Amino acid sequence: MTVEITVLGLDLGKNSCSLAGLDAAGRVVLRRRMHRDGVTRLAAKLPACVVAMEACCGAHHLGRVLQGQGHEVRLMSPEYVRPYVKAQKNDERDAEAIAEAATRPTMRFVELKSEAQLDLQTLHRARDRLVGERTALINQLRGVLGERGILVPQGRRKLDLHLQALIAEDEVPLSPRIQALVEDMQVERRELDRRIQAFDDEFTALARTDPPARLLATIPGIGVLNATALTAAIGDAQTFRRGRDLAAWLGLVPKQMTTGGRPRLLGISKRGNVYLRKLIIHGARAALPTLSKSETPLGEWLRGLLARAHVNKTVVALAARLARIVWAVLRSGQPFAMRPAMAS
Repeated sequence: MTVEITVLGLDLGKNSCSLAGLDAAGRVVLRRRMHRDGVTRLAAKLPACVVAMEACCGAHHLGRVLQGQGHEVRLMSPEYVRPYVKAQKNDERDAEAIAEAATRPTMRFVELKSEAQLDLQTLHRARDRLVGERTALINQLRGVLGERGILVPQGRRKLDLHLQALIAEDEVPLSPRIQALVEDMQVERRELDRRIQAFDDEFTALARTDPPARLLATIPGIGVLNATALTAAIGDAQTFRRGRDLAAWLGLVPKQMTTGGRPRLLGISKRGNVYLRKLIIHGARAALPTLSKSETPLGEWLRGLLARAHVNKTVVALAARLARIVWAVLRSGQPFAMRPAMAS
């Protein structure tokens, strides 16, 4: 190829991709559309350049392949690319916008994930799907019983005890067909419990052998699920310059609405990975009672916050603080240790 390409923008699709190549002056000198296999063959013929993509499905795998060919791979969040799309949106314009966005000095890039990180993320997504199926099954089972005047308290354990007592009665207040259906749903639920527990056991074994996960497990509220999910998503946290950046990436910091020089803070932004945010908030909720009673600076801060704010706000604030601690532990490589409160 006679024209030297400095930046190659790729708009990835399920089967085909659009390419836009920029020269050193930022002019578009190449536009093509080809399958993903063709992308790797074309990139192998090009001199080392910057290859830019949105961080979407398949981008990390293709990025590792292109990186192995000597190219510099830059992944970006799709929302950061959107402002660079000119006029009518199409695949060619998207590829050009991706290439242009990658040249901006203030652009934030996504760290290229290893195959082990992607495998661990896939396991977490599979487990989360099973948990959702189990929740839907329990809700349907409670609805079936509720339509027949049988009200069951919330909680899986209470549901099991209630059903055991119901079936043990001499006269079960269910028709034979519905009783068989309830028993079949219970069998299905026990199978989901078994599969979810198998994932939990696998995560426990991984947390014992993975050094970053072992470090994170020393933090209160960061259990096996949180530790393995965080290490799969952020690695060693080198992408983030400070702990607040990680909390913001998880959507745990307030949104800002500033106009006329008057800042106004709203609710949390809820940006980023919903699954990670859910896990760390649940972990903070579980650790709050113990941490708020501890004679540590963190405990004093929590007691003061509980005195002036709702417990749910306190939980989210603690989750944001735990995210900062996660960043500090990963960057320092040292386990978390509680400091005692200073004597007044």
